[in-house]
Amino acid sequence: MTDERHILVLPDRDTAEEVAEEVKHRFEGPHDEPQLVREELAGEDDAEDAQWLVVLEAPRGRYDPEMLETLADEYEGWLEKD
Repeated sequence: MTDERHILVLPDRDTAEEVAEEVKHRFEGPHDEPQLVREELAGEDDAEDAQWLVVLEAPRGRYDPEMLETLADEYEGWLEKD
């Protein structure tokens, strides 16, 4: 079974931290810790202009993309699609 990556894009760090915690609660079972990554917006000089990513890497099928998309939407974000 191969791993897959899911990336939830969120408006700020606090929201990303909340979503990472929510992922742990909604998707029970053994899984790696969600990674938080700051993504600066291209062309922006202000340090406040950044999105935060919650990156989930797990075996294929571990996370339901529809549920992740719904979760991101609840927090005014979105699920990045390849």
